[in-house]
Amino acid sequence: MKHNPKITIILLVMFVVTQFIGLAVLHADIFHLEQEVNGTIETVPNPHLSWIQPPEAETQKESFSMLGSLIFAFIIAISLLILLSKFKIRFILKAWFFLVVCIALFLTIYAFEKLVPFSIPSNLALIIPVIIALPLAFIKIFKREFLVHNFTELLIYPGIAAVFVPILKIYTIIIFLIIISIYDIWAVWHSGIMQKMAKYQIDKLNIFPGFFVPYVSKKIKSKIKKMKKSELKKKRIRVNVAILGGGDIIFPIITAGVMLKTWGFFPALFVIAGATLGLGYLFFFSEKRKFYPAMPFITTGIFAGMILGWIIF
Repeated sequence: MKHNPKITIILLVMFVVTQFIGLAVLHADIFHLEQEVNGTIETVPNPHLSWIQPPEAETQKESFSMLGSLIFAFIIAISLLILLSKFKIRFILKAWFFLVVCIALFLTIYAFEKLVPFSIPSNLALIIPVIIALPLAFIKIFKREFLVHNFTELLIYPGIAAVFVPILKIYTIIIFLIIISIYDIWAVWHSGIMQKMAKYQIDKLNIFPGFFVPYVSKKIKSKIKKMKKSELKKKRIRVNVAILGGGDIIFPIITAGVMLKTWGFFPALFVIAGATLGLGYLFFFSEKRKFYPAMPFITTGIFAGMILGWIIF
């Protein structure tokens, strides 16, 4: 086991909680509103979110076309991130992360407003998420506060997933997961790009897109208890870090969202269960001080969940 059981369980619980928050956000359908038209209730595009509303794939063919654009955008984003990291342009990277975090938090909080059992005036519904998102994003990106970092991670990926789910369908998400898993294997086991980017983001930017849980071993913990405060200030203490990348969190949410809109709630739950089992297998059977691509394990679990959902429902 790469991390101790307590830390492993904490990571898995945070992963599952984020998945369910994602289902709630996607169920809220933030890009549509219900309005009365000629005496009947109709679903119409949300004009307040037209600035970020994604195109919706009506057919599998349209979804395949959009998948190509999505993969191209993914390649461009990764390339820019690597390029900016290489030239150490920290301000632009931090500004980029800050903007993405603000938008994602805004969308998630806005979704929760749609789920509350009372009506919120439209202007206020737009102001509240901004008021909450801006300070949280600022603390996360510029202050490096451990609790705020992990709390915001629970809310960021559901908001991002809400933008991508409308453009994907069953077959396109299957292809996308396979491509991402192959990329993850290459980036971790062959090129080492993933480790280099993570190290740069943590050490130089003080940012990590994903769960970040520092901890010390029992041996060091017992030594700390015996030390005086004056000694602690002089000593360098080795801290272990358990991390789970943002991609490993968001892709299961997107898949569960596609299942939710296509086959319903319970098949989406099967996807979450499969992803959690795949990730759990990796956590419990991985070795210390070794890096592993999580997506192949998560994707395998997702596919198992999708097959079970298709058979049962």
